[in-house]
Amino acid sequence: MSFDNIFDASYERVQSARVNGLEFFDAFYRRFLLSSQEVRMLFRNTDMAVQKRMLKKSFFSLVSFYASGAIDDVLRKTAYLHSAEQLNIKPHLYDLWLECLIDTVSDFDPEFEDDVELAWRLILSPGITYMKFGYDHF
Repeated sequence: MSFDNIFDASYERVQSARVNGLEFFDAFYRRFLLSSQEVRMLFRNTDMAVQKRMLKKSFFSLVSFYASGAIDDVLRKTAYLHSAEQLNIKPHLYDLWLECLIDTVSDFDPEFEDDVELAWRLILSPGITYMKFGYDHF
């Protein structure tokens, strides 16, 4: 099975699961906010319902970037907004973001194993690299 298929199957499983009454992206944000004071400060005045909708859009842009190699408008705009000149989201926070996401996948996907983790990392890494690069290139 290809890593694309492994990712797709895992994503479908995590989207249909509930853990401790939470949906996947809600559980992810809970974990991410608990991971760092710096993260909590960045989100202190954020409407989390709006943020969750934005995350879903940008998440699909990250996956699309892996699949197509093309940067869509959502990913470009997100990278610009997160750059040093705008929201000043430091590049190291993307690594923390990915680790929190992987930990959340491991909680939500009953078939989580090394191949699943690697699939998530492979598919999201090109877009995360673009976001980090954009920090001081916009």
